[in-house]
Amino acid sequence: MKTQHARNRTTCVSGPASRPDFSRRTFVATLAAATCTPLAAGRAWAQAPALPLDNLGLEHLDILVPDTAASARFYRQVFDTALHEQPFRGSIRYFILLGDLPLDRQVGYIAIGAAGDRPVQIGHYCALAETYDRAGVASALEAAGYPVPAGGFGMIPDVDGIELQLFTLPAGLVTAAVPSDLPVESGGLVRPRGMDHVLLQVRDMERSLAYYRFMYGNGLESADPENPDRIWFELESATRLGLEPAPAGAEPRIARFGIKVAPFDRERVVAGLRAAGADVLAESAGPGRVRFRDNYGITLEVVADSAI
Repeated sequence: MKTQHARNRTTCVSGPASRPDFSRRTFVATLAAATCTPLAAGRAWAQAPALPLDNLGLEHLDILVPDTAASARFYRQVFDTALHEQPFRGSIRYFILLGDLPLDRQVGYIAIGAAGDRPVQIGHYCALAETYDRAGVASALEAAGYPVPAGGFGMIPDVDGIELQLFTLPAGLVTAAVPSDLPVESGGLVRPRGMDHVLLQVRDMERSLAYYRFMYGNGLESADPENPDRIWFELESATRLGLEPAPAGAEPRIARFGIKVAPFDRERVVAGLRAAGADVLAESAGPGRVRFRDNYGITLEVVADSAI
């Protein structure tokens, strides 16, 4: 498992790497045992490709709703955590922290933004990477016929337009966000510990699988034992990105997200969710998982983290 910080890399020259059939993966695996020697004067250092990403897992996502304060109150009734806020484009954007806020502000979160004239939705998800060469990523995507990063926030749309925001460490909670004094009715039902997953509904599974293999690499996929049409990409920090076909006539989207939480009493949490106005979904039966719709119909899960 990779660490949560960028690792230093050393370029080494090893005899087998000169063979035409010697794969890059095999070469990297032999570096630890190889003797590193200075490169000849004037010879360029090898540069790792921009893709696939050396990911560090999912970090945050945002939801778009008509009334950000109403949504923030709902989420604070669910999650026992701090609430932050910032002015943003004529409204207040709220942040549900997915853990304690350290000095470097490196913590996951759910951002709650104003939908305006857009539909209620999960807007984008964010992953971390050890390095992000934006120009290199754009060049690689363009050469492969895929959309390239766009806009001031650097969103990367996939083949269906579903947006990834890519950060490197230290990412940290938005600098302008401060603790919020928005009144809430309770202290929360579960203690969050970070992102668990996001599930995408896509137009063409094969096309999307090819794209996400290109983006994150091969060998990360696993089948969902409960749904033969669903595939998970196992990312770092025990987080996952899921793909499944969009229902007939529906547009591609981020269908739901999951948040890791401390172990909880399911009956108590279900009762508390219903009291807060959530629609608890029957298919999420199980002692360590509850799936529900929030006050605006966005679907999410809380998933007990057995590692806690």
